Amino acid sequence: MGIAEIQQVAVGLFAEKGYAATGIRELGRAAGINSATLYHYAGSKQEILTSIMRSCLEELLRSAIEAVGVSADPGVQLARLVRVHVGLCALNPLTAKVTDQEIRALRPDDHTVLIGLRDDYESIFARVIEHGMSAGVFQLTDQRVARLALLEMCNGVANWYRPDGRLGIAEVQDQLVELACRLMGTPSRAGEESGDLPAPIRLASEPVADHTHGAEVAG
Repeated sequence: MGIAEIQQVAVGLFAEKGYAATGIRELGRAAGINSATLYHYAGSKQEILTSIMRSCLEELLRSAIEAVGVSADPGVQLARLVRVHVGLCALNPLTAKVTDQEIRALRPDDHTVLIGLRDDYESIFARVIEHGMSAGVFQLTDQRVARLALLEMCNGVANWYRPDGRLGIAEVQDQLVELACRLMGTPSRAGEESGDLPAPIRLASEPVADHTHGAEVAG
């Protein structure tokens, strides 16, 4: 048993019951260790949550910076950002849900740091949208509402993605890129136009037994 396995157990419980409703003893029992051993590895339940969320947000931020750095075309940048976000949520749905939903459970200091990471990530979307508007590529009446709607659409993949559905990750990415481009009032960028992206990675905190690589969407 190591920290990754403890995080996987925690993510499963936090996603199912919520952080507040999950006790440290329950977490230890689910991990098959006693509380003393759990504290040795993780320190506290809050530290476990913070570590899970930090890793997820840092990966989103890292991959977003990489995604927009290959082209000055805001339409291509948008397509690549959507592919990155959708890929992470599809392959790490429980971690993505915990990161999105449990921000309110953080202590003030941790909350400040992680909100800062989230803001840094969302600011990349904001800059791409602003660039697209100033270049006449996007057609929007309210940039902030469009950005929030776009992020909510991408986050939602974690709620409806299923391993036994009919579409693969790349196909889901293609469809959400098309929807995102329609939202922005710009022609869709096909996969070959937006260039190659590294395959999404499974985060160490994502429970392995519940979701397998190459999963498909429900419906």
